[in-house]
Amino acid sequence: MKFVDVKNDIAFRKIFGNENKKEILISFLNAVLKLENQNKITNVNLLNPFQFPKIQGLKVTVIDVKVTDETGNVFIIEMQITDKKGLDKRIQYYGAKGYSSQIESGDEYLKLKPMVFIGILDFKYFESSNYISRHLITDSETGERKFKDLEFNFIELEKFTKELPELNTLTDKWIYFIKNSENIDVMPENINDSGLISAYNDAEKHNWTKAELEEYEYAQMREQDERGTIALAEERAGERAKQNEKIEIAKKLIALNIDRNTILKSTDLNDEIIDGLINDFKAE
Repeated sequence: MKFVDVKNDIAFRKIFGNENKKEILISFLNAVLKLENQNKITNVNLLNPFQFPKIQGLKVTVIDVKVTDETGNVFIIEMQITDKKGLDKRIQYYGAKGYSSQIESGDEYLKLKPMVFIGILDFKYFESSNYISRHLITDSETGERKFKDLEFNFIELEKFTKELPELNTLTDKWIYFIKNSENIDVMPENINDSGLISAYNDAEKHNWTKAELEEYEYAQMREQDERGTIALAEERAGERAKQNEKIEIAKKLIALNIDRNTILKSTDLNDEIIDGLINDFKAE
């Protein structure tokens, strides 16, 4: 038995966006949001993941999974593999758009339903050691929560280090599945939730068509390319920082009238850079 990597974009949408397997999404939402008794979600309606602007020329956004529950509450679930500049603004934009797009111009604001965002991050993002965090709009002094319609939840997979024997809650079993699916050989014995069982079954490669697997593998290559691009950018940024540091040292040595050969040996900069710095110093 071999499972796909649930963090993969294609796999994530296939498993969580399956109209015929709503029990998967219902189980996940109830577990992550800790909804119990009368607050439990009992049904969901999958929506178009494309959030089209109501004004021509504005940005179209694509989210992984967007649903409403039986009361009309909106849930946006996003899988994010790498940290990106402006991610905080992007998430808030998703949330605001998911909230405001519920009504048309002229509609009563009372028609608006709460919007709950769930971000699954394959990297550390917040300073806290908690692998699940919930962010609400509250009064900074009293903690009063008057504005209840926007809520942001995050799961940071890197911070989740529990192994199979430590999985006591359904929430932890879901997070373990999402983080480790591609390295799991068989479904754990302690899985007794029908939604999570369906998710494991849908993640099993033998249940995928050849076309689906090809699309999945192509998405994997795209993700690897993205990670490689980020790693290369970080490496080059580090090299530029070191180079700038050496240049600053060279400038100080030149100002102290240290001989050229000593500066070359001390900074490991090439002749062209050193000569340029010396000429600039003389021209000042």
